[in-house]
Amino acid sequence: VRDLVADQAIRVIVLTGAGDKAFVAGADISKFEEERATPEAVARYNAISSSASDVLYAAPKPTIAMIRGYCIGGGVGLALCCDLRFCSDDSRFGVPAARLGVGYGLTGIGRLVDVVGPAFAKEIFFTGRRFDAREAVAMGLVNRVIPKAELEGFVDDTARTIAENAPLSVRSVKRIVGEVLKDPAERDREACDRLVQACFDSQDYIEGRQAFLEKRKPVFAGR
Repeated sequence: VRDLVADQAIRVIVLTGAGDKAFVAGADISKFEEERATPEAVARYNAISSSASDVLYAAPKPTIAMIRGYCIGGGVGLALCCDLRFCSDDSRFGVPAARLGVGYGLTGIGRLVDVVGPAFAKEIFFTGRRFDAREAVAMGLVNRVIPKAELEGFVDDTARTIAENAPLSVRSVKRIVGEVLKDPAERDREACDRLVQACFDSQDYIEGRQAFLEKRKPVFAGR
């Protein structure tokens, strides 16, 4: 993710699983005795997974989760680190923590509550059951449900649409939405104001106006 963020040629990051059976099938429970059996092992495991999730969540570029098949446990957490979530109509979601005696921390549950609200977050965790794509979109867990055969094309079109828009505008909105989700006392209003002003000071703002007047498609450079 750090490499993708650093590459100026990349404007949108799409995350998906290998093949079409799963976005993330969940942790390998058979390895819990080896990897998560002691407090020290749990702390090490959580530190590694949390650092990866945090880098994705904090990426300044737009991120899209393209979900096929199973999205279970940490897969839901990973998807929640993306800005947009599109899934195939055969997708299945679930967090079976309560079936395994696993605890989830404030950050991960907080991201879920931000997306689906407290009542649905409790239902997902309390029951530990699997939800289908129809239920997931009703909860707000995903943005849209797309027929399996059309998912990749839809995500590609969406990513291209975003990539063709002004990068400074898109990134400013991502940062400002993040600030909105914070407690009012913790919001960095000055940073938000600087991001907005940077859009108006940019060459892209001039390009956008000129393209509109000339009735052509704008070509944004991100500066």
